[in-house]
Amino acid sequence: MLLTSKHIFFPYIFFLLFSLSFKKEKQEMLDNDEIPYQPCSHSPTLDAKPELLDDFQSHLDPSNPFAFSRQQLMSIVDQKRLDLINHLGGIEAIAKGLHSNVKKGVNWSEFSLSYVRLFDIKEQEDEQDEFYNTQSSVTKSIDSFAQRKQVFGCNSLPAIEEVTLLQLMWEAFQDKTLLLLTGSAIVSLTVGIYEDTHIIEYDSFGNKIPGVKWVEGVAIIVAVVLVVVVSSVNDYQKEKQFRTLNAKKEDREVYAIRSGKQMPISVYDVQVGDVLRLEPGDIICADGLFIEGSNLKCDESAATGESDVVLKIPWQTCYNTRKRNSNDSVRSLVCISETEFLEINHLQAYDEGETAANPFMISGSKVVEGICTYLVTAVGPSSFYGRTLMALRTKDNNTPLQDKLDVLATSIAKFGLSAAAFLLSLLLIRTIVGYASGALSTATSDIVSHVMQILIITVTIIVVAVPEGLPLAVTLALAYATQRMLKDNNLVRILAACETSGNATTICSDKTGTLTKNRMEVVAGTFGSSFRFLKKPPLSRLHDLVAIDAVEHKIPMAVKNLLNQAISVNSTAFENVNGKLVGNKTETAMLQFAKDYLGSEHFEFLRSSWHVETIFPFSSLQKAMAVVIRLDDGQCVRYRVHVKGGSEFLLKSCNSIVSMHDPCYETMQETVSTRAMTEANRIRMDKIIQSYATRCLRTIALCYQDFDRWPSQRTLEDVLAEGNLCLLGIVGIEDPLREGVMEAVATCQRAGVCVRMVTGDNMLTAKSIARQCGIYTSGSIALDGPTFRRLSRLERIEILPHLTVLARSSPEDKRLLVSTLRDMDEIVAVTGDGTNDGPALKAADVGFSMGIAGTEVAKEASSIILMDDNFSSIVRAISWGRCVNDSVKKFLQFQLTINITAVMLTIITGVLDSKQKSILSAVQLLWVNLIMDTFAALALATDPPSPDLLHRLPERSRKAPLINCCMWKMIIGESIYQLGVILILLYTDILNLSNDPATLQTTIFTVFVFCQIFNEINCRRIDNQLNVFKGIKKNKFFMLIFIISTVGQVLIVQYGGAAFQTKPLNRGLWTLSVLIGFASLPIGALIRIIPDELVGVVSHFPKSSRRQQGRMITKEELEYPLQEVKK
Repeated sequence: MLLTSKHIFFPYIFFLLFSLSFKKEKQEMLDNDEIPYQPCSHSPTLDAKPELLDDFQSHLDPSNPFAFSRQQLMSIVDQKRLDLINHLGGIEAIAKGLHSNVKKGVNWSEFSLSYVRLFDIKEQEDEQDEFYNTQSSVTKSIDSFAQRKQVFGCNSLPAIEEVTLLQLMWEAFQDKTLLLLTGSAIVSLTVGIYEDTHIIEYDSFGNKIPGVKWVEGVAIIVAVVLVVVVSSVNDYQKEKQFRTLNAKKEDREVYAIRSGKQMPISVYDVQVGDVLRLEPGDIICADGLFIEGSNLKCDESAATGESDVVLKIPWQTCYNTRKRNSNDSVRSLVCISETEFLEINHLQAYDEGETAANPFMISGSKVVEGICTYLVTAVGPSSFYGRTLMALRTKDNNTPLQDKLDVLATSIAKFGLSAAAFLLSLLLIRTIVGYASGALSTATSDIVSHVMQILIITVTIIVVAVPEGLPLAVTLALAYATQRMLKDNNLVRILAACETSGNATTICSDKTGTLTKNRMEVVAGTFGSSFRFLKKPPLSRLHDLVAIDAVEHKIPMAVKNLLNQAISVNSTAFENVNGKLVGNKTETAMLQFAKDYLGSEHFEFLRSSWHVETIFPFSSLQKAMAVVIRLDDGQCVRYRVHVKGGSEFLLKSCNSIVSMHDPCYETMQETVSTRAMTEANRIRMDKIIQSYATRCLRTIALCYQDFDRWPSQRTLEDVLAEGNLCLLGIVGIEDPLREGVMEAVATCQRAGVCVRMVTGDNMLTAKSIARQCGIYTSGSIALDGPTFRRLSRLERIEILPHLTVLARSSPEDKRLLVSTLRDMDEIVAVTGDGTNDGPALKAADVGFSMGIAGTEVAKEASSIILMDDNFSSIVRAISWGRCVNDSVKKFLQFQLTINITAVMLTIITGVLDSKQKSILSAVQLLWVNLIMDTFAALALATDPPSPDLLHRLPERSRKAPLINCCMWKMIIGESIYQLGVILILLYTDILNLSNDPATLQTTIFTVFVFCQIFNEINCRRIDNQLNVFKGIKKNKFFMLIFIISTVGQVLIVQYGGAAFQTKPLNRGLWTLSVLIGFASLPIGALIRIIPDELVGVVSHFPKSSRRQQGRMITKEELEYPLQEVKK
């Protein structure tokens, strides 16, 4: 189709008119100070993206004299917006917009700053050079940086109001069970005082019974106070202990350039716009942008989870490279200089295991190598580190046990009120019938007495129904477990976290520093072409693989000396004042390998033994670094080049290889034998490199070459191009697993706890480590963070049961994973050691942090600190947590048996007895309460964890009932037995004691107490296992309390007399009482044999609870991971 001239001409006319219109609007915006920014003048080939106009407009805040708002500066680093930096005109323009200068920094004496807008920073000439007077005083004025602080904030977080002991007590008192107990105590105390002052009673001997019915109310109040004090003081002490553990001087000095001078300032005085100087070992205190420096590498593992160091480069290099990578199709049309070409290739080739280079400085990361200056863009709560800390300041949620106890307290209150209402109805009907039939006196005083008696016995029902010993049992169990867990290297900061760990159904673990050591180590290698070694080789491979700890004794002495020389002199790592190696992780790993497995002398001594002629720093073009040393044996001088770098690249430059089995080593200890690099050798070494790569090992080749002379103009590129290197060997380096991690993961899986790895590392490394741990198995799914983030909520819920690895995850991804799991009714434990783990640790039901390698943020966010940094300690924490949960359930099973029996006895005797008199006196009830509250709580709460606890599945839901069907079966069965025995003794005259009511009451009292003492043994198990004596000798408290309760009962009955309203019993009645109590044990065994499905209460439980809750794992299941069991 032919185009006419108008088809071509009209679009150009339209474009011209649009351009003129746009220019006019632009001029108007300039006049009104509204234009956001100009196109970048120094990069004409790169146009600004239109969407930048939407998210980076000029702010209209009259109190802000800077070109940027706080949020705009935060977005540059957070979103890594290289396009914005380019569009704004580079770091120099951004500094100008902050009233700063990349060379001179901010001015000490700034007071009233002039307004600057985005279009102002495009001006090339710096009109404020006079602003920076290098002769000005550096004395800080009290009003300095007031405007800067008002707009961007200070480099400190808002102070946290310290929680006092009284506040902790008040929070502990808000527990529903304690509130219910307090209400019942007030009612009981009121009724008791009324009875003691208005009702006079006499015992069977005619003695006046002392008025002590108020004691029951006081006893409940004492129990409440004891629980509040113990729990709050424990939490207060643990928090104080944590502060002592984590104590360090937060205030430190950093070096800043202000008014053109370098000076130390407090980290709290760092301002947005400051130019800071960094050196190896410094912790970056604020977010910012790299200005200039030399070979700066940062360890961001604590902040982002990346295990590799990150190279920091100027933004122009990074931006140009990425731009050209996106325009490969036109690369050949672009003319660039040789220097620019080398910089770009340096960036592209930089892959020594390190993350993509960038100019963004992240607070909380550590400088490993190099020096630099950088421009601060965010401080305090606006920085990455500060936002992470602020995200942790959230209110803790209730633990699963607290939720279940709240539900139980509500249920008990409803049960007590219902029973009281039922009894009240029966008694009122009986009283009305008595008045109508004339059986009861209708005198006013008698009617008031009858009504008060009815109210008293009704209130008694409510008080009896409340398990006043339950909070004490929970607190004692937690306090005891917390103290014992400290011996297992678990510091429990929050008391309730102890039981939560036992309920965990899934663990989301960080990789770096938690599953692994966060320290690179040599784990495999090949010297020559046949001497292969491995850390912990399998027994089937000992014929061709040498254990790494045997390398020193099996390698020829000459080769060993040459290796120690190569490793020591060709390294930039150094030792700090604490004796710790500092530097590149690869180099520190090799130095440690030489020290531990090659018997090397100290590397500093070896370095000083030879004169260094030339050093070639690491070059990403050649994938290698080298050093040239001079060897002078007194007769001749030689030069030796030691080269270290990427194995697949250096292998191409080798024409010889060290011989490891030459007979000459037996006679000549100092001569290294070499042989030609054959094609077969080259293929073999390639396969070895590939085998290491499949295990995600970082492979490093060690080569050397001797020269008779060394010209000063010779370069590393020349040496490699000649191809005459001799290959010493290849080593495989990785961040190894911590000791015991594999066993701990397997134990968790057998215990029904799903372990997931959540890491910021790349997918290949994450999968490799997960496979070694046993986390990533057949049928598992691995995703990266961005993919997981893009899934809808329903898609996440669908995929989570199979997701075991989440790689390249951000802190927000980790938090999203934890919150989604909790929405799925999972009880989530999170482990971590870095700052990036903080939000997830806080969002989880229980957080585990590392006590040694963990950052302050991780420790602050966690509820349990692993003092030995060992993942295996989590298994012991889970075991103790399940032990605490079982202790609470044991006590509940024991206490509710007593409560149900007491409530039913009160109702029955209240209806059948015309006087509505209690079977047990107030003092006797006090002794019973002492046994079933304090003593039983202490006895049942101090059972140590048994291995069986980890051989069953956890409760699969946080809504699972606290009392399962097996427990209900035992509670109801024992209650029926005790109630039946007491009613038979009371109303059948089977003991022929109808003429001796004092002896009968004492016998019933003794029978009731022994039923509880022996039922205490029965309640040591809450499952259907018959052996209730298992492990009883290990619990000294239980044995002691059993003896104290038995001896105390004997003393009260035989010598209590009028004080306890008892009468001494003969041998026959004592024997009968003990036998009736002992019968609780065989009856309990019979109850356990009854199938749970036959119990009527079981119909009220969800099917999943019946199937999963507390189910013991079979022997077959113990042999396989949980994922295989579920199949």
